[in-house]
Amino acid sequence: MSKNQVVLLKQMIERAQKQIETASHMLEKVEAGEDIDTSSLALVSPRKVESDEEGEIVEGIFDGVGMVGGDNKQYTIPANYASKSKLVEGDVLKLTILDDGSFLYKQIGPVERKRVRGTLMQDEDTGEYSIMAGGNTYKVLSASITYFKGDVGDEVIILIPSDKQSQWAAVENVIKHIGDDDDNDTDEPEEVEQDALDKATADLL
Repeated sequence: MSKNQVVLLKQMIERAQKQIETASHMLEKVEAGEDIDTSSLALVSPRKVESDEEGEIVEGIFDGVGMVGGDNKQYTIPANYASKSKLVEGDVLKLTILDDGSFLYKQIGPVERKRVRGTLMQDEDTGEYSIMAGGNTYKVLSASITYFKGDVGDEVIILIPSDKQSQWAAVENVIKHIGDDDDNDTDEPEEVEQDALDKATADLL
């Protein structure tokens, strides 16, 4: 059994235990004659699969780029989806493979995460982006950096697992770095205005 399969099984057990605890607590209330919020039953009841979502179901672990299923297969995740959803390495996902071959992903077991500030870097040879934060280097999806229009040297807020070391991080936001070139550009309009003023004064004389 692979490491990812062990992690997935532990996540499934934790979710099942939480559901049992919730159901037991609700049962105690019912037996005591108390009313319960029926909408919360969805938390402990098996989710009914809608007709337009019928297909093969696979659960797996997000590894920073794709999903490693419990069947030990690698499933591709669109970079835009992973970036927009801010998936963090270790998140548990459910993949529904529809009859027409479409993939539908859903995050069902997010890991505990924490925010860290770092600096954006880029490998000159591969063009891949990474974040240097707290003495560690984390890989990030290029789609995330492109979306926020990040440049090398910018400060980046990333999400990483709070209880373990990871190779990948999710980009939450980018704080733009204003360089010297931008400062020089802002000076040029003032010089132009001064030249125009001098010329206007000369014409009056």
